[in-house]
Amino acid sequence: MKAIRSLYAVTTLLLATSSILAGADNATMERGAKVYKGYCSTCHQANGQGLSTIYPPLAKSDWLKNQPKEKVIEVVVFGMKGPITVNGKKYNGVMNPLPTTYKDEDIAAVITYVYNSWSNSGTVVTADDVRKVKASKKGKK
Repeated sequence: MKAIRSLYAVTTLLLATSSILAGADNATMERGAKVYKGYCSTCHQANGQGLSTIYPPLAKSDWLKNQPKEKVIEVVVFGMKGPITVNGKKYNGVMNPLPTTYKDEDIAAVITYVYNSWSNSGTVVTADDVRKVKASKKGKK
């Protein structure tokens, strides 16, 4: 009986872990949507389509798909300027960093929201991922 309970516990843990890895949970998506709507949608638009040749699309973005998530975190945390090509189109603008009033959990949630919206890859970013990128960048200054 004890072995069956142990097997059940392990199976439950594995199922829970695999569902988290397969995509974002509802709380993370809601938090990410709130941050996105409150800050990011001004430039990238509510539907992630971007704007003109200044703000690239996040929807179906080949750039997001082809960059390591650490690079995406770096761009959100520290900003970016200069030319970028997304979905075959060139953009040359400035992306301001997410304001420092946002917590690491907010940053992780908004990136996860983008990764799981508009036909993107489904990647999940954690607050620990954000902290690691911040720490690695801090060491290079």
